[in-house]
Amino acid sequence: MVEYNDLIFEISREGRVGSSLPESDVVHVDLNDKLPKHLIRDLPAELPEVSELQLVRHYTALSNKNHGIDNGFYPLGSCTMKYNPKINEDVARLEGFSRIHPYQPTETVQGALEVLYELQEELAVITGMDAVTLQPSAGAQGEWTGLMMVKAYHKQKGEVRKKVLVPDSAHGTNPASASVAGFETITIPSNEHGLVDLEELKKHVDENTAALMLTNPNTLGLFEKEIVEIAKVVHEAGGLLYYDGANANAILGKTTPGQMGFDIVHLNLHKTFTTPHGGGGPGAGPVGVKEKLIPFLPVPRVEKVNEVYVLDYNQPLSIGRVKGYYGNFGILLRAYTYIRTMGPEGLRQVSESAVLHANYMRKKLEPYFDAPYSQICKHEFVLSGSRQKKLGVRTLDMAKRLLDFGYHPPTIYFPLNVEECLMIEPTETESKETLDAFCDVMIQIAKEVEENPGVVLDAPHTTVIGRLDEVQAARQPILRYIKEKAVNKETVMS
Repeated sequence: MVEYNDLIFEISREGRVGSSLPESDVVHVDLNDKLPKHLIRDLPAELPEVSELQLVRHYTALSNKNHGIDNGFYPLGSCTMKYNPKINEDVARLEGFSRIHPYQPTETVQGALEVLYELQEELAVITGMDAVTLQPSAGAQGEWTGLMMVKAYHKQKGEVRKKVLVPDSAHGTNPASASVAGFETITIPSNEHGLVDLEELKKHVDENTAALMLTNPNTLGLFEKEIVEIAKVVHEAGGLLYYDGANANAILGKTTPGQMGFDIVHLNLHKTFTTPHGGGGPGAGPVGVKEKLIPFLPVPRVEKVNEVYVLDYNQPLSIGRVKGYYGNFGILLRAYTYIRTMGPEGLRQVSESAVLHANYMRKKLEPYFDAPYSQICKHEFVLSGSRQKKLGVRTLDMAKRLLDFGYHPPTIYFPLNVEECLMIEPTETESKETLDAFCDVMIQIAKEVEENPGVVLDAPHTTVIGRLDEVQAARQPILRYIKEKAVNKETVMS
C-alpha cells in the first residue's frame, strides 16, 4: 500500500475539478454593487484543484490516521472516552427526528418534545434533582448556566455574593466558568488524602460565599467521604453546592448528587451517556436543580399539560435562553436512547464495571510508578512519573512512547496538584484483554526508562509525524500553505 502523506496543495494541479454542477439559474449579481471595494478579491482564491477521486482518497487517508474510540483504547482520565453504541446513531437518523425543524408548530413535533420531556425526567431521577434543562451545549456552558442561576437566586433574596470556592483538583473550566459569570474564585487545597480539606473550607466559607463547585468523586478519582459535612458547612452560610457531573460515570445507580446535598448539577452527556466526544462539538451539558432554583431555569422549558407537550416561555425569574433553539437535539436523542437501552440495572452496572476496571489497572501499575494516593479509587486514578523523572524521563516522554504501541496516552499533567501526573480512566466498555495489554505496555515503558531511556526520549518512532518542537509549534505555527517557500511539512501539518 502506498504511503499517503501529501498535503492537498501538493497534489493540486491546475484545471482539475472535483465537482460537476448544473449551470446556475440564479441571476448573476455584480459584487461591486453589493460590497465595498476593499472586501472584493483582486485575484481568485488560491484553493487546491483536485479531482473528486483525489479528494475522497485524501480525506479518507487523513481519517485513517486519526485515533478514535472505534479503533483503539482511549484511557483519557476525566474525559471518559467511552464507546458510542451504534444504535444511538440509528435512532438519531430516523426521519421523524432528523428531518424536523425547531421552528415547526409544537403540535407537529409532539414526538420530539416527548423525548425531550422524558429525558428531562430521567436525568432528574439519575441526579436526584427536581427539574432539568437540556439547553446547554457543553459541560462548560452547563457550569456557566448553573452559576448564572446561583447569581439570580442570591439576587432574588436581595444578596450580592461574590465568592465561588473551587478545590485545587477541580477541572479548569470550574474557575473559568465562575470568572465568566462574574464571580471571584477561591481555591480550597486538598488534604494529604487527596480530598477537600474541611478545615480549610471552613476558613473560607462566609456570608459572601455564593457557591462551592465540587466533583464527586473528584478529579483524582477519589470519593469525598465528608460530602455531607461539606454540604452542611456551605448551606449554613447560605451558599449553594454545585456538582460538576464530569465524573458521574462512577456513581450511576449508587448515589446521586441530590442525596449528597447538591443544589445544582450539570452532566456531560458525551462522557457518561455515550454521545460523540471531541472535535469541538456538538455537545450537551444538561443542568438539574433543586426545587428552590426551578424558577431560574432557562426558557423555554418543555412541559406536559393535559397530555400535550408545550414550550413554556412564561417564567419571569428565568435567566433566559442560553442556547439557540432547545439544545442539541441529535445529541440528546443519543443520550435518551442509551438510557432507555441500559435501563436502571444497566446504568448501575456501568459504574460497577468502571470502578472495577480502574482499580484493577491501578493495582497492576502501582509497583512501577509512584502512587500519590493508594486508597481505592472510583472510575479513574492517578499515578506520578516522579520516579522516572529522576532518571531523566518525563511523563510527556512516556506518553509519546505509548503512541508507538497504538494507544492514545492518558491525560498528563492534570490535575495540577500531582507532580508528573498520569491520569487514567479505562471506562466500563473495555475488555480485560485490552486493560491487560495496556498495562503490559506501561510496564514495558517503565522498564525502558531504567534500561534504555533513549528509546523513550526519542519517541514516537512509528507515527506519521515524530516529536515536534513544541515551543515553535505553539508560538510560530504555520497555518497556511506557502508555495513560494520550502516549508517543513511536519510544521505545516502540525
